[in-house]
Parts: sequence; structure tokens; C-alpha cells
Amino acid sequence: MTLHLLHTADWQIGKGFGQIPGDDGAALRNQRLETVSALAELAREEAVDAVLVAGDVFDAQSVGDRTIRQVFERLRAFPGPWVLLPGNHDAAVAESVWDRAEHLGAVPEHVHLATAPAPVRLDEAGLAVLPGPLQRRHEPADVTAWFDEAEIPAGYTPVGLAHGSVTGFLPAEADAANPIAHDRATTAGLAYLALGDWHGTLQVNERTWYAGTPETDRFTSTNPGHALLVTLPDDGGAPTVATRATTRYRWHSLSQTLHESADVTALADRLAALGEPAPDQVVDLTLHGALTLDDKAALDETIESWRGRLRHLRVDDTELTTRATEADLAALNGAGFVATAAERLRQGAEAGEGADATALEMLVAAYRRHGEG
Repeated sequence: MTLHLLHTADWQIGKGFGQIPGDDGAALRNQRLETVSALAELAREEAVDAVLVAGDVFDAQSVGDRTIRQVFERLRAFPGPWVLLPGNHDAAVAESVWDRAEHLGAVPEHVHLATAPAPVRLDEAGLAVLPGPLQRRHEPADVTAWFDEAEIPAGYTPVGLAHGSVTGFLPAEADAANPIAHDRATTAGLAYLALGDWHGTLQVNERTWYAGTPETDRFTSTNPGHALLVTLPDDGGAPTVATRATTRYRWHSLSQTLHESADVTALADRLAALGEPAPDQVVDLTLHGALTLDDKAALDETIESWRGRLRHLRVDDTELTTRATEADLAALNGAGFVATAAERLRQGAEAGEGADATALEMLVAAYRRHGEG
């Protein structure tokens, strides 16, 4: 019969988001649990025959008992079979997070923990899942090699489940540990090979896919934030794979050069163009250029306004300088030693001394505030 699967991976529940502190980081951590609920709802709506989770369900072995219970409770919303595979973050080591889950009695009957290299038979669906669990963080050998010799019960459709790097396929920056043969689906006669570890949705060949993380978690991922709906035809033909967007938070890495007030306005327009809802946007912003004190003040107001609207805004302005205009310096005439200090700092700034430029900005701004007061 035709089979319908939901393929997902790299939930990394408990991820710390150390680079995003406070309430923003907490919101991102909590959303990963909410995304599990969304996946259960998607599986229910699509009436899939099974959900395959290709590793890194948890971000670390040290997640708390409450977090473990929360994950498995959310799987109850879809009563069909779930097959969960240990990845490099939650490998099936001695006293693993998987052992703790079983000791807690947290694992529902319809959830299968694929902690050993042995077929997981889903009798109602006629599906034989061949898992390649990682039993330590880094495996030098291909843990899917045993698929080629696996005995598949008559009438069962074989599907592989693994977590690692397809040899010679992923970009150079991908982790080279935990190798997987690029032709494993062919050599093992698999209907489909569901992979995890690469955080973006990616097709390896017609029967092999990375699902990617369902909730975006970094600025550098390519095509994250999806789950895959996989249809396996009963004639053994190639699967049909459809992506479904699952992410809530969208991460953006932006760079902007600023020299005049129009550039500050353009930056505000660019932030507005990221889309709604604004509280679901996470932004890393790098600024370059040089602004007058007035334009820098306008920029500061713009940045603070957007900090209140976005989920998180991280700003790197180390390459942005400010300059005092002739009008700013003229206002210091007659100010005695202040004018003398400003002139010396101006000369240093023009000679490329960054510290002098910063000091000049602070001096003029302080004098302005004093004058306004």
C-alpha cells in the first residue's frame, strides 16, 4: 500500500542560545517545544503512517527530567507511531537521555526509541525502519553499513533512518564525522533514507533527504525551518517529497553602510521589510560607515525602536564612526579648553585615530547636553 511519512530531525530540545541572553533566549528555547506540538498536529492532519525523527531530539544528555517529560507528552497528540533516533547530541551512550526517559516512564507505547542497530517493525503500516543510531558522539565508521545485509520481513517496506554527513556531498564546513555513504539507499534497496544532522532541508538523491531543523536556530543555516511529507508509492517507485514550513522565528543577517540621514531611513525600511509579525524576527545587524552626530542620534533612536519590536536585535557597530560637523565645532568657539581639546581630537580623528574620533563625539555630545540644560 501507499505509505505516508513525516520526516523531521534536529529538534535539539534544550538548546541554550547563549549568544541571545535573557527573555529572548528563553523564548527561542521554549519555541522548540512548541514546534514539537506543531509537528504532532501536522502528522495528525496529514494522517501519516509514521513520524521519523532523524536524530538530535535533545541538544544534550544533560537536559532536565522535566524537559524530557515535556517532549514525550507532546508526542501523545499524534497517536500513530514515532521512531526517534539518537544523534550526535543525544547519542545512545551508557546512561543516556534515552535511558533516563525510560527510567522515568515517560515514553508512550506508540513511541519507538531506535537506540540499537536493529529493524523497527511497524506492523500496522507494513514498514521496517532500519536505524543507524550513534552510540557515541563521533563514529568513525558508517553506521548505516549494516542496512545492506538487513533481513526485511516479506511484505514490509524498508526505510532507513540515520544522522551524519553524506560522504563527498555536504559543503566543506559540514562536520566530517559520522559518515554515510551517498548511495546507501540504492545498495540497501531502501524505499527512502531519512537523514538528520544538516540543519537545512536538502535533497541528496531521489530517495535520500535531509529534513533540516524544523525551528530555525542560527543565522547561517541554508533553508531551515521545514519538515518533509514523504509518499512512498506501492509500486516501489520514487518517493514524492513535499516540504512544509514549520518555523516560527526567522533569522536574518544584515549589513548596512551609513553615511547620511537617507541611509538611516533606508535601514528602518529594510527592517520593516523583514515581514510581520515583527516579534518573530531575529536579526544580526552589522553597520559600517560614518555619520554626523545628528544622524547618529537618529540611528540610535531607530535601533532602540526596533529592539522593542523584534524578538532580538544584535548590533555590531564597531566599523561605524561618527564625525562632528563644522557647525558642531563652531558651537565650541569661545568655550576655552573645551574648544582646544576638540580641535586636538579633530586632528587626531582626521589622521585616522579611532579613539580620538570617539572622544570627539562624546565631547561634543556632552557639551550639547550641557548647553541644552
